[in-house]
Amino acid sequence: MHYADGKTTPCLNVLPSQVHGCSDLNTSAFIQRMIQAGKPNLIVFTGDNIFGFEAKDSAKSLNAAFAPAIAAGIPWAAVLGNHDQQGTLSREGVMKHIVGLKHTLSQFNPSEAHIIDGFGNYNLEVGGVEGSGFANKSVLNLYFLDSGDYSTVPSIPGYGWIKPSQQLWFQRTSSKLQSAYMRPAMAKKSFAPGLVYFHIPLPEFASFDASNFTGVRQEGISSASINSGFFTTMVEAGDVKAVFTGHDHLNDFCGQMTGIQLCYAGGFGYHAYGKVGWSRRARVVVASLEKTDEGGWGAVKSIKTWKRLDDGHLTAIYEQVLWSKNLIPKV
Repeated sequence: MHYADGKTTPCLNVLPSQVHGCSDLNTSAFIQRMIQAGKPNLIVFTGDNIFGFEAKDSAKSLNAAFAPAIAAGIPWAAVLGNHDQQGTLSREGVMKHIVGLKHTLSQFNPSEAHIIDGFGNYNLEVGGVEGSGFANKSVLNLYFLDSGDYSTVPSIPGYGWIKPSQQLWFQRTSSKLQSAYMRPAMAKKSFAPGLVYFHIPLPEFASFDASNFTGVRQEGISSASINSGFFTTMVEAGDVKAVFTGHDHLNDFCGQMTGIQLCYAGGFGYHAYGKVGWSRRARVVVASLEKTDEGGWGAVKSIKTWKRLDDGHLTAIYEQVLWSKNLIPKV
């Protein structure tokens, strides 16, 4: 969102006809329209929630940035980007403030991980339908990680990355959830699908071109200058079906690699850099449950996605199936 000071913060990279009166409030209005149109069960903010450099009071900016989700009473979750901490709150302070806001499911860090890098590493479990065989199980696992801001290693320039301590927590959490899902020995042939959210894209996002992704690539992939190995960690875990990142506002695509969809959220905020004439956008993700032979609800059968443009009609584009229980992924 790159939210700053509200009404006094101008929009960037918009048409001349849009400049007058355009501000952070346009970002808030876009969230409100998305909520009204989609009636989501969960809203995820993928970092750079505020633009710290231009936020006079980071706490007030955070309150305003998340206000539409809070006012709607819809559960929401957030991770940190590389600009959130550049104002009057430290990175730790920003995450502490976020977890204190109403209706958020965001967590400061996992209680079971005594030492972990970053702030805002946590997971959420989406429970199965009450009365079904999945009533007390998580049928969809959501993982949130802090991908850092900038390298703290003098010999390594550029952006931050997901550290070994975070990857270890992810591995342990994924393994624990998979074990719980398979108990008792029901006729389950696969694990519950997992979705992963963080801000800075992995180097693997650069593996695609127009022939093997859905969407558009309009700028370079601004990943860390080293490869942390987190993609391999996710492949080894076996449950991750899709990753969602922010950071590169003009890149808006999903590409599949080794069974995992790597997706951009797409530029959302009006005070974030964009492209004149190219609509701000948001990603919708829908997980559907299968119907059992008895007419009840079962496990997640598919995960679909599309983008909505802030063009007056909330035009839907790039609809695709990210994962289906019945489809064998291409390798």
